[in-house]
Amino acid sequence: MKEYQTITEISGPLVFAEVDEPVGYDEIVEIETEDGRTLRGQVLESSEGVVAIQVFEGTGGIDRNASVRFIGETMKMPVTEDLLGRVLDGSGNPIDGGPEIVPDERQDIVGEAINPFSREYPEEFIQTGVSAIDGMNTLVRGQKLPIFSGSGLPHNELALQIARQATVPEEEGGEDDEGTEFAVIFGAMGITQEEANEFMQDFERTGALERSVVFMNLADDPAVERTVTPRLALTTAEYLAFEKGYHVLVILTDITNYCEALREIGAAREEVPGRRGYPGYMYTDLATLYERAGRIEGREGSVTQLPILTMPGDDDTHPIPDLTGYITEGQIVMDRDLNSQGIEPPINVLPSLSRLMDDGIGEGLTREDHGDVSDQMYAAYAEGEDLRDLVNIVGREALSERDNKFLDFADRFEEEFVQQGYDTNRSIDETLELGWDLLSMLPKEALNRIDEDLIAEHYREDESEVAEATADD
Repeated sequence: MKEYQTITEISGPLVFAEVDEPVGYDEIVEIETEDGRTLRGQVLESSEGVVAIQVFEGTGGIDRNASVRFIGETMKMPVTEDLLGRVLDGSGNPIDGGPEIVPDERQDIVGEAINPFSREYPEEFIQTGVSAIDGMNTLVRGQKLPIFSGSGLPHNELALQIARQATVPEEEGGEDDEGTEFAVIFGAMGITQEEANEFMQDFERTGALERSVVFMNLADDPAVERTVTPRLALTTAEYLAFEKGYHVLVILTDITNYCEALREIGAAREEVPGRRGYPGYMYTDLATLYERAGRIEGREGSVTQLPILTMPGDDDTHPIPDLTGYITEGQIVMDRDLNSQGIEPPINVLPSLSRLMDDGIGEGLTREDHGDVSDQMYAAYAEGEDLRDLVNIVGREALSERDNKFLDFADRFEEEFVQQGYDTNRSIDETLELGWDLLSMLPKEALNRIDEDLIAEHYREDESEVAEATADD
């Protein structure tokens, strides 16, 4: 293995060195400093005679006298089923005081694209226990469904709640227990030490750590490491899903910090920036992460992604949410107004969307009435929202009795359906029954999106009478 002492330039997280033979893209590099430390890096750019190396631990302490060794292989993640219950840093090293990882194999962290012909269409329901998601924007196995949040909103609490509660309901017909094991991979990028402590305390308190693998990249860790963390997490997820038959939910927070790291590296390389200074290839880079979700024909497991991103300035046209929306299959939107009202979790269902919801609900998957109830609640809540604007102009007294019922519905929808706290785990049956309770406030003739047979079976006359009495008072 050749050793070079040919460093010509150090720029931010990058080191440039001269070489006399071809070096592979993404190859792992070891840099030994004069004080005896060995730092790891990765070849970012390889041209004739010069290579650019991004250093995972930062470039502090590196000078022209440091020696550079090229390992001859790309970065690999040591994978084994024993990773469940472990906490690793952003580079995949254990930080929980447990034993060293003895891997079954070492897999390339870049992963392999799933052959489109081999992809199985996502169809089965994942129950998160959160009504605003399960009832209105259902998550399906193999889907990628991001959470669009904002700075200061409780997206971390929602992420922890989903990590704790998410399950794959047993299919009717009594499928054997094998193949329905559920695991959570939690990849944190650029979070503070305080947030990391909260995550770990919650995982340990609730016992969720037993079925989880946690990757922690903190805010004071090098930005370059942040670009590796989600790839390590997804490599582990693919191994558990496609080699061991687990249904894996991957929660990545915060994608915004990941994109900031891309921008920092791009600036250090003096690349021509794209929109708002982010690299022009950010769309492609994000796609290499998001497209690793899915199911493969003939394999038992699945990889489902729930990436979380904070929209800078709550701007959904910002490049990060904008590009994410192009690649993923919908979005869950957290709302600042609902949060200020004390709604937990503050999910605004109107701009939220799950494009695969229709394929993951209905008879044999959730319940026969799921689609109709969801559609009707959307329509009624949207009408109630419009009426709130009207009330600000003309006052409530000017509205008809029917309009007042829709206004009451919108209030109760937020206070009873969306509001549930972060410790309440609702089954899909409880969510749909709660939906029927609310819809029964409205007159039967207003339920124009629900099949008449379902109305006859589920509509609660007593709720309608209570609503009328309340309106009279």
